[in-house]
Amino acid sequence: MNYDQEKVDQAALALLFINSWTEKHGGQRAWKTLDWDIGERLHEKGLITVPVGKAKSIFLTDEGIELAQKIARDLFAE
Repeated sequence: MNYDQEKVDQAALALLFINSWTEKHGGQRAWKTLDWDIGERLHEKGLITVPVGKAKSIFLTDEGIELAQKIARDLFAE
């Protein structure tokens, strides 16, 4: 499946903004990764493996893969 890269970029930018904060001296900063609370919630729903640890990656569960594919198709399919 091909994805509309503009929609993907806009969604990524929105996620960065949602998890951003304003610096004391001005400017808006955001972590390059998802907020840890998001990872915890996805784990509690059984969609990903434990998000805490030394590894910089997680595994999607079978249920997580199925739901992620549906969401990606609904939001970003060309």
